[in-house]
Amino acid sequence: MLYLLLTAVLFAENLKDVDSSPIRVQEANKARQENWLIKAVHYMESNPETLEELMSKDYAVLEGDMILSSDRNAVGGIWPTKEIPYVISPELASRTDDFLSAMAMVSEHTCISFHKRTTETNYLLFKTGKGCASYVGFIGGEQPVFIAPPCMVGNIVHEILHALGFHHEHTRTDREKHITILSHNIMEGMERNFKKQQGKTFDLPYDITSIMHYGSGFFSANGLPTIVPKKDEKKMGQRVKMTPLDAERVGHLYHCDATDTETKQTERKRSEAEEEQDSNIHTEIHSVKVSYPSTTSSRNQGHTASTSASLHHLNTATRG
Repeated sequence: MLYLLLTAVLFAENLKDVDSSPIRVQEANKARQENWLIKAVHYMESNPETLEELMSKDYAVLEGDMILSSDRNAVGGIWPTKEIPYVISPELASRTDDFLSAMAMVSEHTCISFHKRTTETNYLLFKTGKGCASYVGFIGGEQPVFIAPPCMVGNIVHEILHALGFHHEHTRTDREKHITILSHNIMEGMERNFKKQQGKTFDLPYDITSIMHYGSGFFSANGLPTIVPKKDEKKMGQRVKMTPLDAERVGHLYHCDATDTETKQTERKRSEAEEEQDSNIHTEIHSVKVSYPSTTSSRNQGHTASTSASLHHLNTATRG
């Protein structure tokens, strides 16, 4: 387990200046062990997106939660549809509300929608994992999104955006203007997770508060920050909501603006057609002239009055 590993490492590094008395050594060791165990558990709860890489040996993981596909050409591809099918594994059924909330957050301000899978070949499968993790972009077939107990709604949104094709914001090539990477605080062997990557930015500004940005303590070896903002920004690494720039990136990648325009044009044409049809019907009604003898007219007027009275009585009895 990760917390045992961290505890063992940190515990071993802090046995130097302990009193040689066996009793005091035992007491000091116990206190340190409890202290580092608490810190390790806190790390797991605070940084669940790093756990898949730290704890999994089944497949290659980059930057904590990005699973590397064996087909390198598949990484980063966009889905062929804006309507994404999904399945929630039975073992995660109790967290259905969290998944629905996460998908709603993505679809609320974008053209992406989600629906339960029926017979679709390509779909997202939310399943239990050691941490929060996802492939990046469309890979085809059953595409797993791994969710562990510490992964909250915001973490799930983060992984869904990975699945849609988005990388971490902190790896942008223009990050030096906004953040500083403190390499000496990074866990040994995890430095690669902070390397800059080439990727589409759509000429949008760097978003330090993006839901896709690392927090300050990701992969920290000593509890100290691995990333610090150039300007004071307490929301760096937040997992509460998508920012307007997050939504705008989805819009660019999936051409949401074009979709919105087409939808509006279709709705406008439908409205115009309906108005024209109503106008034609109205014209036809007024163009019809019916002549009745005066006695027939009087009889019809009486019948109309009787019918109106009956309808009034029926409406009163049934409340409409």
